Amino acid sequence: MASETDPACAVAHGAGDPSAETRTLVAVFSSPVAQFLLRYGQDLGYRAVLFDPDATRTAEVPGAKVTAVLPDLDADTDVVVTDHHRAELGPALRDVLAQPVRWAGVMGNPRHEGPHVAALRALGVAEADIARVHRPIGLDIGSRRPAEIAIATLAGLIADRNGRPGGFFPR
Repeated sequence: MASETDPACAVAHGAGDPSAETRTLVAVFSSPVAQFLLRYGQDLGYRAVLFDPDATRTAEVPGAKVTAVLPDLDADTDVVVTDHHRAELGPALRDVLAQPVRWAGVMGNPRHEGPHVAALRALGVAEADIARVHRPIGLDIGSRRPAEIAIATLAGLIADRNGRPGGFFPR
């Protein structure tokens, strides 16, 4: 039987924990996408954090830590900026990139240079650090709704963590 020899199959049937790692998912800026991202992220085993420097704009996310101060982040942290129109974009992302995060990305249209690039350059952030920022984020599934964007983003993070390109296996 496959589940006796394939650990992934056994996990799919509820046997054991697929990973002993402690992952953190930080959504930067309160938004509808952030709400879904953190809610679904918790189901995937992430510790969820909503960081918004404007405490008046934050919304509670059940099970997530909500903070106006960027916490200490480690190499097992994935960061998703969910609003690229905010004035605080540059400073917030600069502070994220100053920490050893595993992955950082900014939502936005891939046909235009993201506003984070100019904002980070204006703050004197090194080009190598700017290049660490992923954009677009998530798998290309034609997402249009906040929940779909969150699912595509989380699927992309899972694929990246597992060294996979994402998408279906060829038939």
